[in-house]
Amino acid sequence: MPQSEPDRAPGAATGLQCLHEDSHLLVLAKPTGLLCVPGRGPDKQDCLSRRAQAQWADALVVHRLDQATSGLVLMARNPEAQRRLGRAFELRQVHKRYLAVVAGALAQAPDGAWSTIDLPIAADWERRPLRTIDPHRGKPSQTRWRSLGYDAATDSSRVELEPLTGRTHQLRVHLAALGHPILGDALYANTALQARAARLLLHAQWLAFEHPGTGQWVEFTSPAPF
Repeated sequence: MPQSEPDRAPGAATGLQCLHEDSHLLVLAKPTGLLCVPGRGPDKQDCLSRRAQAQWADALVVHRLDQATSGLVLMARNPEAQRRLGRAFELRQVHKRYLAVVAGALAQAPDGAWSTIDLPIAADWERRPLRTIDPHRGKPSQTRWRSLGYDAATDSSRVELEPLTGRTHQLRVHLAALGHPILGDALYANTALQARAARLLLHAQWLAFEHPGTGQWVEFTSPAPF
C-alpha cells in the first residue's frame, strides 16, 4: 500500500507543506489556487516554485499541476535529479493517482476494476486555454478510472483517476466528455455544477517513482481535503 513520509512543518515564510525533503528532491503539497510557476503579469508571480526557492534555493521545477488542482508536486534539488525525474515523467515511469468528485452516478465496474477513457485531446484555439476532444487533430490521451461510490444525496460520485498520458486539462476534459464534469470546474462544468463546490474537486493524492538518487522505489500520499 502507498505510504507517505512523515509530515514536515511548513516554512513560516513560505506557507508550504513539505511532505519529504532530502538532498535530491522535495515532495510538496500544493494548495488549490496557487500556480506552480510564475504566470504573465505582476499578479501571477506568487507561485509554488518561488515559495519553494525562498526556502530551498536549489529547488528546481520538474512538473506542474493546474492552478485549481491541489496535491502532490515534486521538485528536484540538483540538475541531475531534475533531469532524471523529468525523463521519468516523459517515459511514464512516474505513477500518479488523483481523487475527484464528479456530477452524477458513474457506473461501478465489477469487482472495482479499472476502466479506461481513450479520447484524443486537442487545443480549442477559439476558446483558449480550453481543450477539446478532437478525433482528427487530437493527441492520443488515456485515463484509467474507477468509481469509489455514489452519493445519492448530492448526486455525485467519488472517482479515482490515473492518467496514462499527460495532456493539459486531461482529467477535466475526459470526465466532462463522459458527461460527468468535476464539481467546481470553472472551465468544463456548467454554471450550476461550478456553484456546487467552492473549488475544483480534484486532488493529486499519490505519486510513485524511482528515487533519482538512491534508485529505490518510493511512494507518497496526500489525502484529499474534500
